[in-house]
Amino acid sequence: MAIGSGLGGQLGIVAESSYGTFTAPTRFLEFSKESLVLKKTTEQSAGVANGRLLALAARRVLTQQDVTGSIDLEVVNSGMGMLLAALMGSAGTPVQQAATAAYLQTHTLADTAGKSLVIQKGVPLTSGTVTDKSFLGCKVTSAEFSCESGGMLKSSWEFNGRACDEGQTLAAASYPSRIPFHFAQMAVKLGSFGSETAHDGVRKMNVKIERPLALDRYYAGQQGLKKEPISNGLVKISGTIETDYTSTTLDDLHTSDGSTSLVWEFIGPNIASTYDQTFRIVLPAIKIDEAPPQIDGFEVVKPSYSFSGLFDGTNLPAIHYMSTDTAV
Repeated sequence: MAIGSGLGGQLGIVAESSYGTFTAPTRFLEFSKESLVLKKTTEQSAGVANGRLLALAARRVLTQQDVTGSIDLEVVNSGMGMLLAALMGSAGTPVQQAATAAYLQTHTLADTAGKSLVIQKGVPLTSGTVTDKSFLGCKVTSAEFSCESGGMLKSSWEFNGRACDEGQTLAAASYPSRIPFHFAQMAVKLGSFGSETAHDGVRKMNVKIERPLALDRYYAGQQGLKKEPISNGLVKISGTIETDYTSTTLDDLHTSDGSTSLVWEFIGPNIASTYDQTFRIVLPAIKIDEAPPQIDGFEVVKPSYSFSGLFDGTNLPAIHYMSTDTAV
């Protein structure tokens, strides 16, 4: 029996072979909070009937189902590939580095067609019995990564799904040893694509990637369930760099509206040879939107630069993930 509180909860995920089809989870996330819920659309018949003062329960019908919610978790040194693939759209197939235990996943921005997850949530009753809620057809609609001075690299994932199945067997959770990336491993680099150099003075950083999807694909003959959402807008990439005012580099880019390549990376312990545990976001072109430096009393000037990630015409944004994982 599990503990009858959030201490006994679990989240398992697996990539779907076809949209909305249950497969037992094979990977389990260590998360800080989640808000996945089934949302339903109902209609109530309310025809006039002599003497009836209340609508009949039997004439309320369920017409559509939807799943929404988010998961917050730290970015760790293994087991993140499945989520990254669902966000970025490309396969990210691990490539062995030389003859070592290091494998590099390169998740380049692509369409997310066919990239959906089963997310199985185990919710404990106070008795310790853990109930199953299996969310099918879960598509990533956005993900935000953030890290501040002295903190962990954190992420927040937004999902939209097709349905909730409460009739499955709850998978037995297992948790391999995983270590989070953190501020002491962080570097922010700017410059020409492929030759970026470290930018000094960064205190805090976040990047958000949003995937616009047509979430209203409810058709006749689908029993009130949606077809797989498809891309229906340009990907939006945005973020903020909070710094001490150590140089005019970002300030000058704001003034000129020039672009620069941005690399935000975390380099962890060595795996083998020259290959280290790595989480890296590469944005080949960003533009600074606002927040030139301002003096606010005696303190060190601390500008916060918001930016937009754009296409440089050649190189696509990507997330690099180096770990010992041999599969996404």
